Order: sequence, then structure tokens, then C-alpha cells
Amino acid sequence: MSETLNLLLLATWQTVYMVAVSVLIATFFGIPLGVLLMVTDRGQILQNGLLNKILGTVVNIFRSVPFVILLIVLIPFTRWLVGKAIGTTAAIVPLSVAAIPFMGRLIETALREVDRGVIEAAQAMGASPFQIITRVLIPEALPSIAAGITITTINLVGYSAMAGVIGGGGLGDLAVRYGYQRFMLDIMLYTVAILVVMVQLIQVAGDLFVKRLSKNR
Repeated sequence: MSETLNLLLLATWQTVYMVAVSVLIATFFGIPLGVLLMVTDRGQILQNGLLNKILGTVVNIFRSVPFVILLIVLIPFTRWLVGKAIGTTAAIVPLSVAAIPFMGRLIETALREVDRGVIEAAQAMGASPFQIITRVLIPEALPSIAAGITITTINLVGYSAMAGVIGGGGLGDLAVRYGYQRFMLDIMLYTVAILVVMVQLIQVAGDLFVKRLSKNR
């Protein structure tokens, strides 16, 4: 039992590590991407049809590729970036690449929910586009942005399990190597239970954070 517990603890830590780092990277790049998608659209404060179309096309291409295929396609890039194609750290690369466009679209949607009148009022007061983005759009959309980060995090938990299928480590890898290949049903059930609990905790924490941000507006 102690060996099983050690395996589960290690796999859980690897999953948390993969998801946490991937969420940080996706947030760092996804929020600016979502802002650009929104403000360069037709009728927005930095309208740029060509840039918006290019960004939208790239985002749609990456979002349309199934994650398992993306894992394989990105193997050369992952090996070049981190020096290896398998392992927990290597899995962060495809996880982040999959999460950035996904979060970008969620951020874009969140910003579109901001009342147009608030933006026009800021423009009438002489605010620059940068000021409108940093002082109006993002602050007004913070609850929706937090909800988008929560959704992305939950999706990455599922993606991390899929990454384990090709040696990415974490609970998915444990389930495949021990639960499936060695027919250890108990480990398979434990990994599923841990993933379910993990998702529930993320959702509860995210909901509480969104409510707090909504009250502070």
C-alpha cells in the first residue's frame, strides 16, 4: 500500500506541476492574445482587419487540432526547446501551446461583454487605447477573465492525463503503465478519483474567486 501511495503522490505532484506551469504560461500569453483579438476587430479601438484575421486564423488552426495529435506534431519543437520530448517538463510545452489559443478566445469573449458605453465614455474623456485596455476593459472584465482561467485550468487537467499516454508523466502516465498495462484496477480507480477531486477543487476555488471579484467591482 505504501508503494501505491508513493506512486500516487508523485503522479499527483507531477500533474499539479504540469498544470500550474502551463496555466501561468497560457495566462501570460493568452490575455494579450485575447486583448489583441478584441481591440483589432471591426469597430474596436485599434481596428486592424489584417492583423485580426491573421491572429484569428492561427488561433482557429491550433484550436482545431486534437490534443493527442498536437502532442506528436510538437515533438521536434519540444525536444529543441527543453532538450527532450518525453517527461513532465516536456509535456508543459504542448499543454501551453494548446492552452494559449483556447484562453485567448475566452479572454476575447470576456472583453466583449464590457459595456460599450463605458468604452465610449473613456474615449470621450481622451483616454488612449492603452489606458482604455488597462483601466477599463481588463478591470471591467476581471470576473469573466477569472472564469476563463478556471475553465482553462480544468481543461489542462484533462490534457495532462492525455499527455501521460505518450510518457508525459503524471496521473495519466500512472493510469496507463499500472492501471492498464499491468491490470491494476485499484490504481486506475485511484487516479480517476484524484482527477475528479482536483477538478472539483479548481472549480470551487475559481467560483469563489469570481464571486469576490464581482463584489469588488
